[in-house]
Amino acid sequence: MKHTTLLLVGHGSRNRAGNAEIQDFATAWRARHPDWRIDVCFIEHAEILVPAGLDLAAAGSRRVIVLPFILNAAGHVKMELPAAIAAARQRHPAVEFVCTRHLGMGREILAVLQAQLDHLMQSLAMPDPQTTGVIPLGRGSSDAGANGELARMSRWLFEDNHHELVDLAFTSVTWPRLETVVQRQLRLGMGQICIVPVYLFTGVLMERIQAQVARLRSQHPQAAFALGSHFGFDKGVFDLLDTRATEAGKAEGGLLECDGCKYRQAAEAEHLHDHSHTGCDHHHHDHHAGHAHA
Repeated sequence: MKHTTLLLVGHGSRNRAGNAEIQDFATAWRARHPDWRIDVCFIEHAEILVPAGLDLAAAGSRRVIVLPFILNAAGHVKMELPAAIAAARQRHPAVEFVCTRHLGMGREILAVLQAQLDHLMQSLAMPDPQTTGVIPLGRGSSDAGANGELARMSRWLFEDNHHELVDLAFTSVTWPRLETVVQRQLRLGMGQICIVPVYLFTGVLMERIQAQVARLRSQHPQAAFALGSHFGFDKGVFDLLDTRATEAGKAEGGLLECDGCKYRQAAEAEHLHDHSHTGCDHHHHDHHAGHAHA
């Protein structure tokens, strides 16, 4: 990793505690690899956004490895990040920029979610899984591929456990929403429901989920609800990033899903957004609701 900078790219949240948690994660990751140079930037709602983060990472480096610290790939990962990296390559022609794939919804994250589900079942005193519904709860996106990643994860949870119902729900943008899925599972005879948020860190949406579950508990006192939490500090997440970073030099590891794609380039005019106004000292609005940013 000599002369190499690892640039961890978080989404960014209006809730400053969420951004602080990503900074804390980076501190813990540096302690795990004291010889690595690890920088942090954010896509929006933070002081150091991606263009500035790329410039800072390039300073004094021969190689920058960009790691999208995001679970599901939608517009930010598929279009905006490749475009920002292409511009950075123009600004820093002597520096090699390599971008790994986003964290994704593979077996590593499945193991993290399974541990969350096991903990929730223990909190409910290990009820019968046949009468205990499971709801993986994602952010939601207008990108069908991003939603499909979470749908696959839900199916894997169903295959690996004995629950009668494992039903996906989303917090925003797409459907079904949490309340609808809870009502469906209760109608089908579930006496307990485990809600597994698929979120790395806290933020506005995690606060919304907690409020929704408090309301559901009051509306359905006959049912028991167990709510999980975000899981960004799980050892499995550190291990997955270690793998992404160390394999970045391999031929198959250096491109984003849409890096260099002619269809992405053709769509940039419609989909790319300027996030400079979402720096922490500026007012902002929710123009990006169609994207997933877990």
